[in-house]
Amino acid sequence: MAVNVVITGASAGIGRATARLYSRRGANIVLVARGHAGLRAAADEVEALGGRPLMQVADTAEAQQVEAAADAAQAAFGPIDVWINCAFTSVFAPFDEIEADEYQRVTDVTYHGFVHGTRAALKRMLPRDQGTIVQVGSALGERSVPLQSAYCGAKHAINGFTSAVRTELLHRHSNVHITIVQMPAVNTPQFSWVHSRLPRHPRPVPPIYQPEIAARGVLHAADHPHRKQYFIGVSTVATIWANRLAPALLDRYLARTGFDSQQSDGRPTGESNLFEPVDRAPGSDYGAHGIFDDSSHARSWQAVIARHRVLSMAGAGLTLAAGAAAAALSKRGCTSSISPAGLP
Repeated sequence: MAVNVVITGASAGIGRATARLYSRRGANIVLVARGHAGLRAAADEVEALGGRPLMQVADTAEAQQVEAAADAAQAAFGPIDVWINCAFTSVFAPFDEIEADEYQRVTDVTYHGFVHGTRAALKRMLPRDQGTIVQVGSALGERSVPLQSAYCGAKHAINGFTSAVRTELLHRHSNVHITIVQMPAVNTPQFSWVHSRLPRHPRPVPPIYQPEIAARGVLHAADHPHRKQYFIGVSTVATIWANRLAPALLDRYLARTGFDSQQSDGRPTGESNLFEPVDRAPGSDYGAHGIFDDSSHARSWQAVIARHRVLSMAGAGLTLAAGAAAAALSKRGCTSSISPAGLP
């Protein structure tokens, strides 16, 4: 029997790559996003790969639109088995250069969009005591970086919100599960359309991973949702543990390097999807990949290890030891030699 899946942010990036993987399983997939051209292209891919698509043009910042998408999903395919929250937006700029309405918009889409999606899913899953919700998170939900204060704040909020909901479901002994997948830097189109006030083109901080690695992590989490969270990419593990062991050191390091490392040599495109989608008009599909294919990894040994609890714990132990060594070195005045792994 085909699984029924809802994916927000399905027109590009990780959401688009996840839809492709579910298509190969013959799933019924509800594609939710603002851009019609991106959705149309995603739906065509789903169908070509063996899935059944349903397009839903919706802004996840609007609770009523998310509810309407959920109603349409059930009307077309029946009960929702998996709901994946992936839609987001951001602003690249120092905090004091971000306008209040821009900050609100990032929060409404990137945080409240996940809240609206989770509520819509639980409303339909709890009565039948079955279903899975997957939140696409980020290492920046634990370790903030300069120039992305709105996005970092929203991702931190998602972690807190998801943990609270998870404990409530555990208290009920519910068969509805919620988990979160913490992502590294991923080569998605966001760096071409993100709202930016930087003098140079925004870029992810290496190591950069292809969206397919992230998508495989999302599928695995949906198939095995009993764990609280999954880490994708060695940089995610290293960043989170480094922040837990030596947060002040990481603050100083990012203050020195975090501005230049998030900008490439090119000029900004001038496009912005903050308030309006840039993939709305015919022919404006961006696909799953961004412009950094040449510098992105197509494989991640850590992502494979993360699927196995024992191996994952061993990997975390090695990272913990490395972080402890870094903290010890910093106390001895060797901070100049310490470089944490790349951040998303």
